[in-house]
Amino acid sequence: MTVQVNGFYHDATGTVSYIVSDSERKHAVIIDSVLDFDLFSGEVSSTFADKQLAFLQENQLTLDWILDTHAHADHLSAAHYLHSKTGVKTCIGEGIKAVEARFAKTFNYAQEEGHRFDAFDKLLQDGESLQFGSATLVSMSTPGHTSDSLSYIIDDNVFVGDTLFMPDGGTARCDFPGGDAGLLWDSISRLHQLPAHYKIWVCHDYQPDGRQLQYQTTVAQSQAANIHVNNQVGKAQYVALRNKRDATLAVPKLLYPSLQVNLQAGKLPQKQSNGLRYMSIPLTDKTQ
Repeated sequence: MTVQVNGFYHDATGTVSYIVSDSERKHAVIIDSVLDFDLFSGEVSSTFADKQLAFLQENQLTLDWILDTHAHADHLSAAHYLHSKTGVKTCIGEGIKAVEARFAKTFNYAQEEGHRFDAFDKLLQDGESLQFGSATLVSMSTPGHTSDSLSYIIDDNVFVGDTLFMPDGGTARCDFPGGDAGLLWDSISRLHQLPAHYKIWVCHDYQPDGRQLQYQTTVAQSQAANIHVNNQVGKAQYVALRNKRDATLAVPKLLYPSLQVNLQAGKLPQKQSNGLRYMSIPLTDKTQ
């Protein structure tokens, strides 16, 4: 059995989504797909996700699972769109329950409306496995960036979401509700305990210093050279660095639109009586 990894880069959000396939039986999964969204016009489109669907068709691949590594705060998930086109089940970590609970007040979700995370077909626990063709995917809970963050291990590949970036990009921020730099350190330590040759596939690359796009490193390279967490950096030092850096970061521009969609597997808000959909942005009133 040979596992093939194909990365698709979404330039507008710096996101890398993956189609991972079993080349023998021609089955596949999609990890962290993206809906195109223009914040200023409100236009939502499926150009990026459609390219992935076309790739599946062109390569005669059967899609078995649609996966998100966490409820992203910087782009809209295409999970529901892909599900609507294929009927394939959507998955995320069971920590999505805690994420929804933290943002229920922010978005004024009424308890009687039900849970947004029910839109996902499957909530994965740490160590749970999924089959596609002759390949096996194993979920690894890696909280810290968010409480629902999962990494996916497929053969000698690990898809880490936002937990790690390329070595020159460091690690994910931890200042969202439920984020915790100490937990992220522990999660990265688990990842760094994987075999040294395992390939790490990241979800974002912001191309530091203008270098060319890169989205694959190894456990050994990350251990040795990650600018935030490496063999020379202890936990207390990392937590202090991460917290200091996070205090300087701006709120992601798509935070509120993303969470409203991603908490419910990429489903857009329901149409209102005029036939239009709306996003909500909670205001902090500093005029008084």
